[in-house]
Amino acid sequence: MRFNVASSSYLFTSESVSEGHPDKICDRISDAVVDAFFAEDPFSRVAVETLATTNKVVLAGETRGPDSINADKMEAIARRVVREIGYEQDGFHWNHLDVQCFVHEQSAHIAQGVDASGNKDEGAGDQGIMFGFAVNETPELMPAPIMYAHTILRKMAEARHSGAVKGFGPDAKSQVTLKYENGKPVGVSAIVVSTQHDEGLDQAKVRELVRPFVADTLPQGWFPPEDEFYVNPTGAFVIGGPDGDAGLTGRKIIVDTYGGAAPHGGGAFSGKDPTKVDRSAAYAARYLAKNVVAAGLAEKCVIQLSYAIGVSKPLSIFVDTFGTGTVDEDRLGTVLNEVMNLSPRGIREHLKLNRPIYERTAAYGHFGRQPDEEGGFSWEKTDLVEPLKAALS
Repeated sequence: MRFNVASSSYLFTSESVSEGHPDKICDRISDAVVDAFFAEDPFSRVAVETLATTNKVVLAGETRGPDSINADKMEAIARRVVREIGYEQDGFHWNHLDVQCFVHEQSAHIAQGVDASGNKDEGAGDQGIMFGFAVNETPELMPAPIMYAHTILRKMAEARHSGAVKGFGPDAKSQVTLKYENGKPVGVSAIVVSTQHDEGLDQAKVRELVRPFVADTLPQGWFPPEDEFYVNPTGAFVIGGPDGDAGLTGRKIIVDTYGGAAPHGGGAFSGKDPTKVDRSAAYAARYLAKNVVAAGLAEKCVIQLSYAIGVSKPLSIFVDTFGTGTVDEDRLGTVLNEVMNLSPRGIREHLKLNRPIYERTAAYGHFGRQPDEEGGFSWEKTDLVEPLKAALS
C-alpha cells in the first residue's frame, strides 16, 4: 500500500486561512473552551462545536468538568476570542454578538466506554483512523507549500496586531503552488492571497501591502512571476469574517494538518479533549513520523493508527516511508509501538496533553510549530530520535 502517487516532477498547491477566517474563529472559541476546562480540571471531558454568522455565535456539545465553566463563562470566552482576533465591524462585533450556549453534560454511554474501570484501561473516545506525516522539505519537517502558506498569513496578522501595517482586516486566505523536480521543491509557480481590507483601500495598494510578506517568506529567487501573483483576484474584500460567510468548527482539517500532501483520517481536532483520538492520536502519529525523519530513518514518512471506541490499544499501525527508508517498515512499526505507549492514556501522558494548550493551535496549523514552555506543541519534539536508533541497532 502506497500513498505516493505523484510523478517526480509536478506542481503542488496548499492553502491556509487566517485566524479571522470564519471557520478559524469557531475553532479558536472551541479550543478556548477546552483550555478553560483543563485550567481548572485536567481530567475534564470536552467536545464543543461553534457556529458563527452575522453577529451571532452558537456553542453546542457536551462536557464533564467543573461547574464554574458554565454558559456565562463560555459566552465570555467567545467574546474575548472575537475581540482578540480584532472584529469590531457592524456585522460582527465582539461586544454586540448574540451568543447562545447549548452545551450539556457528557453522555453516560460515551463515558462508560472511555473511562477506566476495574481491569479495563481508558478506552478511545471514538473509532477512526488517524495519520501523521513528516518530510525533510523544511526545517520543521513539514511539506513546504503549507508551511509557506501559513507563514505568509501569520506574518500579516502579526503586522496587523502590532500596527506595523494599516489597512488589513482579520479575514484572509493564502495559497502557494510549488514546482517539484525529482520529488523536491525547486521554486514557486503561483501565489494567491485574499485579504480583508479597509473600505476605500485601492486594490493596487493592497497588492503592495501584501508583497513584502510573501517575499520575506519565500526562499531567495522564488517570488513568482507578476502575472502569477494574485492578490484579491475578485476585487474588493471589505465584508469579511462571519458577516460574509458562516463559520463552523472543524471545517479546515487539511489546513490544520499537511495541506493535502498526506492522507487525513477525516476527524477534526478543535474543541476536543485528548480522549478523542481524532486529536490525540493524530498528534501522536505526527510525533512518531517526525522522529523517524529526524532520526534519518527516512526522508519522508506517513503513519496510520486506528482505534475502536472504548478499546485502549490501537487496532493497527501502518508505516510508509515511500521507498526512502533505511529500515524495514514492518520492523519500524513494531519498534514505534515499543518506544511509545499508543493507548489513549499512553498518548496523553507521554505528550502531557491534559493541559490548557489548545487555543494556540487553532490557527496556522497544528503541526510544524515550536514546542513552548507551557507544554504546547509537545508532539513537535524530537526526543524519540535516540530511543528509536537504540531500538533499531
